[in-house]
Amino acid sequence: MELHTPMSAFSDLRGFAAALEAADELVRIPDPLSPHLEIPAVADRMMKTPGGGKALWFERPQGYDMPVLVNAFGSRRRMALALGVDDVDEVADRIRRWLSVAPPRSLGEALRLAARLPELRGLRPKRIRKGSAPCQEVVHRGQSVDLTRLPVLTCWPDDGGPFVTFPCVFTRDPKTGRQNVGMYRLQVFDRNTTGMHWHIHKDASRLYHAHREQGRPMPVAVAIGTDPVVTYCATAPLPPGVDEILLAGFIRKRPVEMVPCLTVDLEVPATAEIVLEGYVDPAETRIEGPFGDHTGYYSPAEPYPVFHVTAVTHRRDPVYFATVVGVPPMEDAWMGWATERVFAPLLSTQWPEVLDMHLPVEGVFHNLALFRIEKHFPMQARRLFQGLWGTGQMSFTKVLVALDTDVDVTDPRAATRAVLDRLRLPEGLVVTEGVLDALDHSGIRPLWGGKLGVDATRSLPGEPGHGEPPPSTAPAPGETEILERLQHRFPGLVSCRIPFSDTRVTLALLVLDKGRPGEGKELASAAIEHPGVDVAVAVEGSPTEPLARLAWRALASIDPVRDLVVRDAKVAVDATSKEPQEGYDRQWPAEVKHPPELVARAEEILRVRGLV
Repeated sequence: MELHTPMSAFSDLRGFAAALEAADELVRIPDPLSPHLEIPAVADRMMKTPGGGKALWFERPQGYDMPVLVNAFGSRRRMALALGVDDVDEVADRIRRWLSVAPPRSLGEALRLAARLPELRGLRPKRIRKGSAPCQEVVHRGQSVDLTRLPVLTCWPDDGGPFVTFPCVFTRDPKTGRQNVGMYRLQVFDRNTTGMHWHIHKDASRLYHAHREQGRPMPVAVAIGTDPVVTYCATAPLPPGVDEILLAGFIRKRPVEMVPCLTVDLEVPATAEIVLEGYVDPAETRIEGPFGDHTGYYSPAEPYPVFHVTAVTHRRDPVYFATVVGVPPMEDAWMGWATERVFAPLLSTQWPEVLDMHLPVEGVFHNLALFRIEKHFPMQARRLFQGLWGTGQMSFTKVLVALDTDVDVTDPRAATRAVLDRLRLPEGLVVTEGVLDALDHSGIRPLWGGKLGVDATRSLPGEPGHGEPPPSTAPAPGETEILERLQHRFPGLVSCRIPFSDTRVTLALLVLDKGRPGEGKELASAAIEHPGVDVAVAVEGSPTEPLARLAWRALASIDPVRDLVVRDAKVAVDATSKEPQEGYDRQWPAEVKHPPELVARAEEILRVRGLV
């Protein structure tokens, strides 16, 4: 196991795990727990503790001889350790410094810039000899390939089977020869085949179609348990053609060692714990799923390509690296937070008015983004919305919110208060349509649906309402008053929550046990008839659920085109599940959850170790 010096990145996963344990960020679980639901239930409970809890090292997965590491990235501190820094903002600062380099204006400036270029050239991947890498210490080919020997997790009761959840999937562009790495789940079908769940919008899907046009199989290699920077970079929202492994070298400040695979023309990180080599036949698909996804809902069973495994290589004592995704907060929330911090400088190169951004965990990456902007001209926030909806990964974001420079967008409660104090209705709303993430089930049709822009910035000359005080609204009513007013018409209304009683615009969350199609929209529309309610959101849930959970469910369920009703200066929002009678012609997915008895056991396992 490597020695680690302070403020340096790790060359392999086990070195990272050792550092986590030394920093009291990892706990060993000796109980013989099954990868089928038991380990995921314990991990889920751990991830939902304040601050993300601890990384968990399951020493004896029932029926397997290799340990399982989960939640290694699941806190602010562990995410910084994973990237080899004290604070993730250090990576952003390095990127910002490189992006701020101006064209040289003199020979001296040119020489200083040239002196910096070897730093980047020296970060290109370093190729080592085939067969000499740690990841190829043990080799299984042909009939000896058996994926069922790996402790692959079945995370949720209705999952279609066990899924590899932290794979770095390597492919190659058949036209340019460049490698790409992304993270796409793999459902294990049998000893030597898995599903390959790459979405239509992803780089690997584009390369898959290029191979299909050429009528030939697509080589694929999957590295499980790479060093933490490589694993993180596989999730990074980079533009097409940008090398994730070069980014990993930049973050690590040293190149990633890569080794040629034994049976396919691809290279993988030499220190990976496990590598699966094989191919995808573009003419073959199989039903993959359901899967309890990062949205907190089951993604449906659908046809996806099949990955045929021709070889499995691994270290002599491999560690199986996994994560569990589901209702937030989960481990991936901290990876999303790191991405937000690291890539904000890239966003500001195209949109210099953006001073900061935040992707609240309740928005599961693609449902909500908050921006702190510096306005200089009328309708600048609207221009930003339109630009972001046409740019890279931001094009999938459903709700964009623009706020002024004095608002801390990384504090969702403060940002919400600022929106409710400054938003002018209906002028501040922009409703349109566009592409959606493949896992966003809310849209009128798969892959596209409504978008909402919320401009809560102060108006400038030339904008509606400039120079006029924001229109006054009636005082906020009491929650009991609203319940008494509406429950006789809507007996399923179980709770009314008014998060702020002192903001200019009053928001009412109406928690509904929905009993019939259309009830959510009718309830929200009836609520804004009350003089003290300006925005009413009908959402399903229980009366005791935290506001964060209700916000997550509402953001996951709305399609702004279908579900918003605007009446003068008031807005009703139907954020309930939908049925065919409401224009939704698919089956609304179920939320993921473990059986109560399994939740209780997970709680006890962690309680005896003082972890909850």
